[in-house]
Amino acid sequence: MQVTGSNSISLQVSLNGFSLNIGCARSGWLGADRVFTCEELRRRYDSVDIAVFTPKFTLIPSGFFSAATARTMLSETVTLDDSDVVNYVELPELGAYAVYSVSDGGTLSSMLYNAVLRTDGSRGNIFPEQYYLLKSLADVSDYNKIVASYADGYLYLVVAQGRTLLLCNAFKAADFTTAEYFIFMVMRKFQLNPEVSSIWFRTPLSGEEEMSLYNYFKSVETLL
Repeated sequence: MQVTGSNSISLQVSLNGFSLNIGCARSGWLGADRVFTCEELRRRYDSVDIAVFTPKFTLIPSGFFSAATARTMLSETVTLDDSDVVNYVELPELGAYAVYSVSDGGTLSSMLYNAVLRTDGSRGNIFPEQYYLLKSLADVSDYNKIVASYADGYLYLVVAQGRTLLLCNAFKAADFTTAEYFIFMVMRKFQLNPEVSSIWFRTPLSGEEEMSLYNYFKSVETLL
């Protein structure tokens, strides 16, 4: 998600730590212990967005969505624990509802949610990473929109052409090479040519990972 203005913060929370975007500044992954020492987390911001990496997510067309059966609909797609809290949010630009659980974020996401506040003292938004990937499609001007994140052994991938959403999925990928396999599998499925396409990542990439993608894609971009 593109962050504008110097008084906004976007946090991505994984099992092992978090990264943060403040205005145009972006960190790599920080350990959970940095919650207590990171100066940026002691301030208040006009805008606060927290993204939790979780595969427990699905999209339901608005015409088929019912709040009363949201948990049942999600459980038909992913395995839920009894302790998982299921939430939902409308994505009117897609004519759908996102149904999800961010319980996988554990205590770290709860700490950040309660610690990093807006200027008026209210808490920020906390959604799954897929929500922000879908929202970021509007920031990609390309016709072929390929937006991804990789963390905690999962590739999160959203693909669209123009205003048509083709795919929103999470793939279990133990390493980045496996993540690349799923990216190119999806490219082949939808007959998208990587040589004329850019791929956009919301998560920090190592130099090696970025160069590997550059071997195939026209460009590798970062969404701040």
